[in-house]
Amino acid sequence: MQKHNQRRGNDFKVSSELRKLCLEDLPSDRERRVGLKSTQVIKMEPSQIVFGVSPCFLALTRGRRKASRLFVKAGEASLRASVLKVCEEAHQQGVPVSRVSKKDLDRMSSGGVHQGVCLEASPLCYLTEDWTVSGGPSTPLWLVLERIQDPMNLGAILRSAYFLGVDRVISSLRHSCPLSPVVSKASSGAMEVMGVYGCENLEEMLKLKLAQGWHVVGTVGHQAVDSNIRVTQCLEFQITKPTLLLMGGEGHGLSAELLSLCQTFLSIPAGKELPPGIESLNVSVAAGILLHSLLFSRGDGGHY
Repeated sequence: MQKHNQRRGNDFKVSSELRKLCLEDLPSDRERRVGLKSTQVIKMEPSQIVFGVSPCFLALTRGRRKASRLFVKAGEASLRASVLKVCEEAHQQGVPVSRVSKKDLDRMSSGGVHQGVCLEASPLCYLTEDWTVSGGPSTPLWLVLERIQDPMNLGAILRSAYFLGVDRVISSLRHSCPLSPVVSKASSGAMEVMGVYGCENLEEMLKLKLAQGWHVVGTVGHQAVDSNIRVTQCLEFQITKPTLLLMGGEGHGLSAELLSLCQTFLSIPAGKELPPGIESLNVSVAAGILLHSLLFSRGDGGHY
């Protein structure tokens, strides 16, 4: 028992004030009623519930959201080192911490995998200013997403893009899912760290980049494309100038307008003959493979 306590103490040092804070209860029924009355007079800022240890911790440390309150599952779960780390960060920033039941957390997260932690905070939105400004390496790679509607797919794409070192991610604003807590959880919190840009008119943005000398690269599966444009296997492609990699949404792929602007099409070679119905990859899986291949060709592959 002594060794167990010592190990837990070594994992994360916790102040006595924080332990008291972790055991703080939710407001009483009377306080809730007073709060409800006050919202009828005072206009409250919009908020949402971020859930999961990594998303909550990164939301607190990065400061891109305005945090209102941290909710922690009551019991021994609130004393796990990973949870205490989130509580300590909230405590340092003056964010109230409340102990609640698992049922409350399940409700807050709409059944998501919250790992015993939820954070009420302001929303994150797509960045719409200065998305045309270039920076970073001389041959940047931007990932352009069109009509990605599944938040799990978007989150997985963002996680891969951040891990592999994509220089920028731009999404269509229309017919795309918002940057929701589900996306943040699926990205393992990467959404809290990276700026994701939104564009009202991807077609005009691509035309601008083409005029600036960028290479616009589309993605295809086994479907036929314009015979005048060669389809290249991703392993054979090498980035030699600023490049935009386009990925289309689930089921429909890239729109005809964006396909017409692509100078090169990439495909991922299959390892065997594929029967109908499974001849393509999930968009998030395909994005990870293509990004790794392209960034490796640029010379970024050595540090993975």
